[in-house]
Amino acid sequence: MERFRILIRQVITERRARRVAEANGAEDRKPQSDEARSAFAPPPGMEPEPPEEDQPTSEFALPPGTGPVPPEPEGSAFRPPATYSAAHSPPAYTPGQGFPVARMTESPWQDRMRTMLRMPVDVRPVPELVQKPSETGPAVGRVLDLTLRIGELLLAGGEGSEDVEAAMFAVSRSYGLDRCEPTVTFTMLSITHQPSVVGDPVSANRTVRRRGTDYTRLAAVYRLVDDISAHEYDISLEEAYRRLAEIRRNRHPYPTWVLTAAAGVLAGAASVLVGGGVVVFFAAALGAVLGDRMAWVFAGRGLPEFYQFVVAAMPPAAFGVALKLAEIEDIKASAVITGGLFALLPGRALVAAVQDGLTGFYITASARLLEVMYLFIGIIMGVLVVLYLGLQLGASPKPEEVLQITQRPLIQIAASMVLVFTFAILLQQERSTVWIVTLNGAVAWVTFGALHYAGGIPPVPSTAVAAGLVGLFGQLFSRYRFASALPYVTAAIGPLLPGSATYYGLLLIAEDRLNEGLGSLVNAAAIALAIAIGVNLGSETSRLFMRIPGAASAAKRRAAKRTRGY
Repeated sequence: MERFRILIRQVITERRARRVAEANGAEDRKPQSDEARSAFAPPPGMEPEPPEEDQPTSEFALPPGTGPVPPEPEGSAFRPPATYSAAHSPPAYTPGQGFPVARMTESPWQDRMRTMLRMPVDVRPVPELVQKPSETGPAVGRVLDLTLRIGELLLAGGEGSEDVEAAMFAVSRSYGLDRCEPTVTFTMLSITHQPSVVGDPVSANRTVRRRGTDYTRLAAVYRLVDDISAHEYDISLEEAYRRLAEIRRNRHPYPTWVLTAAAGVLAGAASVLVGGGVVVFFAAALGAVLGDRMAWVFAGRGLPEFYQFVVAAMPPAAFGVALKLAEIEDIKASAVITGGLFALLPGRALVAAVQDGLTGFYITASARLLEVMYLFIGIIMGVLVVLYLGLQLGASPKPEEVLQITQRPLIQIAASMVLVFTFAILLQQERSTVWIVTLNGAVAWVTFGALHYAGGIPPVPSTAVAAGLVGLFGQLFSRYRFASALPYVTAAIGPLLPGSATYYGLLLIAEDRLNEGLGSLVNAAAIALAIAIGVNLGSETSRLFMRIPGAASAAKRRAAKRTRGY
């Protein structure tokens, strides 16, 4: 059979040579010699059989439908190397056992990307292309730019550094850029792509100039990343840019007057939570509304956020001092100031800072903790100025009554739910998530009350356990809806914030009891850290219930490195 195939090829070659000679008008045709003729040549008039389908081909032949890649213009910064192919990119290193293949539809993209980011580069799973690029390869420059813009919106919205890197990693891999290394700091985003071992790396970066709280926009960005990472959707670069532009142009879901009213109701609910009544509720609400409006005026003038917090802390403290000077019976004036502090304490930034520190982003964690410290000092300065003036006017506050909170379980549970509800509005959350986070906050307060008031457990461990449940349920809710965990967590920790301990410490400092005051502030900081650590621990615990493909191969090595510090 093989010999017959060779014969057929020789006949076809000879006929092609004759046709070429006739086309060129060859005049002198010499008859072929007997040595040139094959003994197995078919007689004239008989056509050879066509070659079979399974005939061997050259291993260097191009597959059907492919052609040479047109070269990029000289001087292009994003020109891929000659060996680059979007579908078959050359690996930098292949271990002996090969790469585990990660199926893109088996678990949420957050867990897949986070797991691969924690792995060494040489053992990361081989990805499956989701958004198929053109035959000439992905547009490297545009993919990197889109990745940075998505990461910018997430970082500006308060997302943790590891989650921002996971989103950037998911976008770049979905568009065919496999060997990418995103890097996130407090104000800088960068990403580096190296197409092959011999190819020149391409780097791009972007600076985050402004940060704001808008969880509706954050949820929209997460939906975009989820669609890009899914096989069911074909999201081209143009479509992704269009959706990103719509997200940027989208207006906030709540008008300004709703946000101001929410700040007032939050402060009033917090004052009821620590023992206030109806008069205290309205006094705290009015003080918070006035402080919020003054902070908006300062923000419009371009003053830094530090001075905005100083100004916002003054009206609630002034209303509390005024009630103390009025000496109205059965009025807990300290609850007014405590409620105002609940509306100002930077719990969101503190949780993000501790989360970055626990996940290994120490530079970003240090910067965020420094930001929290500045904001906290601004609150202290605003309250201390008013308290000092009140003492000069003859107000005689009783620091001990601050920590004497009357136990009213049903009223406190209702107040905690109102506090979380208004906090979610201030964070610009979607209306569909407000009720879920409200229930999560109620669970947190019930857990804290059962442990601290009924069980007699100190406030720090009680707060840590309650915050752990917040992180656990928030992470499970976010995975169920393929969204960020922040909208389900941040507002729910509102009732746990150390407003009473903070005001107690400030009041002692104002009375020149510096050591006791600093001790109370340290206790407030310990409660705040317990909240942040508990939320992070709950989030990590939730991953025990989730199967992450591709993580088992490097789990032992990763745990050893992260535990022993090398």
